[in-house]
Amino acid sequence: MNLYRLAAKGIRQVTWYYKTEKKELYLTFDDGPTPNITPWILDLLDQYDARATFFCLGRQVERFPSHYEEILKRVHTVGNHTYSHLNGLVTQNSQYFDDVKHAARRIDSPLFRPPHGSLRPSQTKHLSKEYQIIMWDILTRDYNTSRSSGRIARRILKTARPGSIVVFHDSEKAKKNLKAVLPQFLKHFHEQGYDFPAIPNSRV
Repeated sequence: MNLYRLAAKGIRQVTWYYKTEKKELYLTFDDGPTPNITPWILDLLDQYDARATFFCLGRQVERFPSHYEEILKRVHTVGNHTYSHLNGLVTQNSQYFDDVKHAARRIDSPLFRPPHGSLRPSQTKHLSKEYQIIMWDILTRDYNTSRSSGRIARRILKTARPGSIVVFHDSEKAKKNLKAVLPQFLKHFHEQGYDFPAIPNSRV
């Protein structure tokens, strides 16, 4: 069994994937918006009539508000990814929660994804009162420059299944692998009859 799906059995306060038999995959993009990357993603998604969810950093939205607005204009959903990409496991709760609130001033969403997927149980308990916490069951690791795009593509094409939440990154670090892998991913699953809905922008 996929290890992330196995973890979901023990951690009920977060969403790791969606239980469905429909041919649906949930694309998500972390760490943006980023010039020259986020616009390219949006144009590619349009080609497949695909929707996605962008877990944005508050500092990036602050720097590039027009790219954030373009995400919303094209009917994608957004989520809070903290303001400054803090790791919850090494950050005091008060500082972490303040950072999330800082991001929320610019990102109006009930969806939250912790950077690195890292949260203390106390942070999960607190944030789940206000947010739907979205994790994943497919992590592309497109940010890992030591991994070839071919290796990444082979693994995720093999392991994605109906209801999977797939993590890409619209960041400079991931740019090379992202631009090689995302078109393959969309083409492959589009040809298999899959749809690409956004994660609903609600706690339900």
